[in-house]
Amino acid sequence: MSELALDGRVVIITGASRGIGRATALELARRGATVVATVRTTEAAEELAEELARVNDLGWVPLCDMRSYSQVQAVVEGSLERFGRLDILVNNAGVIEPIGFLDQVDPEAWATSVAVNLIGAFHGCRAALPIMVRRGSGVIINISSGAASTPREGWSAYCAAKAGMAMLTQSIKLEFGERGIRAYGLRPGVVDTDMQASIRASGINAISRLRREDLADPRIPAQAVAYLCHPAAADLAGQEVDIRDAAFRSRAGLDETGGS
Repeated sequence: MSELALDGRVVIITGASRGIGRATALELARRGATVVATVRTTEAAEELAEELARVNDLGWVPLCDMRSYSQVQAVVEGSLERFGRLDILVNNAGVIEPIGFLDQVDPEAWATSVAVNLIGAFHGCRAALPIMVRRGSGVIINISSGAASTPREGWSAYCAAKAGMAMLTQSIKLEFGERGIRAYGLRPGVVDTDMQASIRASGINAISRLRREDLADPRIPAQAVAYLCHPAAADLAGQEVDIRDAAFRSRAGLDETGGS
């Protein structure tokens, strides 16, 4: 299928310093979007801003801790002030830690994981939805996981948070689907990211034993996100979309190297 452009769209992508978030920021910028890409450190912001500038000069890379609603709200309001609109939110920020069994894991680390993976996504939705509702349109893509429905040893915090995120996606469709808002959960499969390096180092559960060469290129889920941004994917709204599904890969034009 021909590539779908995003010219004129303003997109916020959270957790964009590396992995799927970084690949998505660059992919959507390449397609013409104005990309607001949140990161946690000044060094990461400078590096990503330089990369985005080589693609187009439209974006902004603010610092943001997704656990803080005031920081998330400031990014959304700043995007509106700078660019005049907000079309798409990609809730990508996430952590796999702590990896460990329930009777041994640190309670504060467990709570932090849920705060980043689930409450952070809620913060993004809460800040963006009023703007999208006023416009009568908007897309929210929550980067989900097979862990949302299949538990994995040592990942109790991550699994619980991703299961909550899946219900958040359904709640958006229920409450705002008839008001022009499309929400999706994208399950990207096993991707070659720093998160997967931490998983391999843990040695816990079958995922940790996958070889790096068997992991997908981050550009592939980035291409999938780009497809979900368009009305062509409207029939999938409210669903958990699995990138490994052959029918979805075909309609989204995905291939094994991240092209479309």
